[in-house]
Amino acid sequence: MDFLKDLTVISLEQATVLPYLTYRLAQDGMNVIRLEHPVYGDPNRLIGENVLNEKRMNSYYLCINAGKKALTLNLAEDEGQKIFHSLIKELEVDIFATNQLPKNYQKLGIDYDSLKSLKPDIIWLGVTGFGPDSNEAAYDPILQARSGLMELTGEAEGDPQVVGIPLPDMGTSEHAYGLLMKALYERQVSGKGSCINMAMFESSVSWLTVPITLTGSFGKSISRRGNTHEFFAPVSVYQSQNGFVYVAVGNDRQWKTIVSLDIFKSLDKSEYETNAGRIQDVVNLNQAINEITKNHSSEKLIELLTSITVPISKIKTVNEVIEDPLVERRLLFSQDPVTGQKITLAPPPNMTSFLEQSDRQLRFPPRFGEQNNEIYGGKLGFSDDDLVRLKEKGVI
Repeated sequence: MDFLKDLTVISLEQATVLPYLTYRLAQDGMNVIRLEHPVYGDPNRLIGENVLNEKRMNSYYLCINAGKKALTLNLAEDEGQKIFHSLIKELEVDIFATNQLPKNYQKLGIDYDSLKSLKPDIIWLGVTGFGPDSNEAAYDPILQARSGLMELTGEAEGDPQVVGIPLPDMGTSEHAYGLLMKALYERQVSGKGSCINMAMFESSVSWLTVPITLTGSFGKSISRRGNTHEFFAPVSVYQSQNGFVYVAVGNDRQWKTIVSLDIFKSLDKSEYETNAGRIQDVVNLNQAINEITKNHSSEKLIELLTSITVPISKIKTVNEVIEDPLVERRLLFSQDPVTGQKITLAPPPNMTSFLEQSDRQLRFPPRFGEQNNEIYGGKLGFSDDDLVRLKEKGVI
């Protein structure tokens, strides 16, 4: 997929949902330029610790912005819109993306029709909370609440909980990534661009495959269940001598192999031979398993169950995940050329040829407006005096 390195993306982005998407595109080697307001910028730049001892480069921002360039531009100004439209033409932008509210599209000169008139084959992506006809504000936890994800997360008798990662943000990014790849293929075949509207709400609800079918079709009541599984047993967290393990038994054959082990022979009962029987008595079954597992180390349990091909894992801390050999060989890195600060980045979902060729190193997350001189001066031909004037006017 080396051809992706020839593509240019401009993204009017902030927060997580769009920056994570363009971070994925940067991992493909695309030339990603993030666009920010020259005063307000991306609020995520101010979140987390000030690890570099400078403004707008806080730790939370560093996580998903490596590999990009950064421009500042005030699209509320007529001159700002003219500069933006020059960028679209002069940089031959392939993809434009934004997570602005729809009511701002035409006001800022970023709507699809305006950009299509400048570059007919442009791929335009608008990410919103609830679709292009809604200007309702949306943050990830709000989407989790409204989409049912929180109703499905937590202990059965406890309060609803947010998912441990921002799934509406990152899930929407992944869905949008697929739509962009489809649009690029369509453009390659037909020469035509695309207008894509991606709603975080629709993305989030799409994950509820089993709950929606069983509720809507068969009148089932699906809610949170803690660490157990509604349809399979035993599937849960169990205490060990030195921590916790998660065991997932997916069929009766696996259960039979478990109770063939000496430590679990007391559970070899006729009423537990089928999954239906185990589900019917799941509370007592899980308590009985826990009474056994707490007398053995996590390592011993993992060794035993792995030997009979029953899925099991230690419940790892993030530090332990980073040290996992399967993760360690896929981690990404970036180093600040100014301070020398090195950062470790999460691995990609799959290793791209661009990342392999760059030895898993990405450009350090860009400072606020870091490429203003390079792009406005070098690409659009503005003089130093022009850039000073534009900055004084609040355009860049």
